[in-house]
Amino acid sequence: MIKSGEKLQQARIEKGFSLEDVARATKIKTQFLSYIEDGEYQKLPSPSYAHGFVRNYARFLGLPDEEILALFRREFDEDKVYKVLPKGFGEKQEFPLFKFKIRQAVLLSVLIIVVLIGYLLWQYREAFLNPPLEITSPQNGNTSSSQVKITGKTDSNATVYVDQNAVTVDQDGSFQKVINVFPGKTTITVKAVNKFGKVTQQAVQVNVKAGT
Repeated sequence: MIKSGEKLQQARIEKGFSLEDVARATKIKTQFLSYIEDGEYQKLPSPSYAHGFVRNYARFLGLPDEEILALFRREFDEDKVYKVLPKGFGEKQEFPLFKFKIRQAVLLSVLIIVVLIGYLLWQYREAFLNPPLEITSPQNGNTSSSQVKITGKTDSNATVYVDQNAVTVDQDGSFQKVINVFPGKTTITVKAVNKFGKVTQQAVQVNVKAGT
């Protein structure tokens, strides 16, 4: 029984075409056309390429492509032919690309999860960390005034207490409070509490001297 490649070759010769003529017209490499005529389909890039090349070759020669493809399918055992393909040819080429896409998707998913976790930790950092508290005045030492001004800085969302009295905190986190003191050693307690109940506390020792 005549094979598809032989029929294509016979029609080409009868019409006076060289392999180069067919290659220029169909954009199929001369080498691939030679493989088709010789029935060496395992040397073509993949089964889909083999199928497409045979169809285009038949159409160029004016042969009924379905009839040629029917002959091609009878003689072409895809599983058997492509078992002997060198590594890197045929449909196996798709697997590295598929694996690469899976790897990209996994890495992207991990990155999104890491960013999301980082964002949540930043948003809810106050649930794990005590609020900052810096007392800028007074410093530990002596004073002869009956009033002491306490100033400092903390988180703008924290609540500040000076000796149990709430103090207004500005948008930049700064605060101040003037309290009355009596002669002698006095301990002023400043406490910052965030919305999650985390507390930072500092004490300032002031020695108030009696006025002369």
